[in-house]
Amino acid sequence: MKRTRRTFDSKFKAQVAIEAIRERATLNEISAKYGVSPVMISRWKKEFLENSAAAFETPKTSDSALEKDRDRYLRKIGDLELQLD
Repeated sequence: MKRTRRTFDSKFKAQVAIEAIRERATLNEISAKYGVSPVMISRWKKEFLENSAAAFETPKTSDSALEKDRDRYLRKIGDLELQLD
């Protein structure tokens, strides 16, 4: 019988990590509640704490702004090509 590896989305991982950070319950209690091993919860908690500063960083540029710039440059290239012809 082959077991498949379960995957968890980032929202679920964050929820479990926050609960572990609060320390209102032991890792074993959280593990039983969510059906995830205590070792995995510890990893998610560590990763959450290491990456938490990113929540306060300002984004570089949005994808829509990059797309607008790209379109503007392509139009400019087209205009310049017409001038050359």
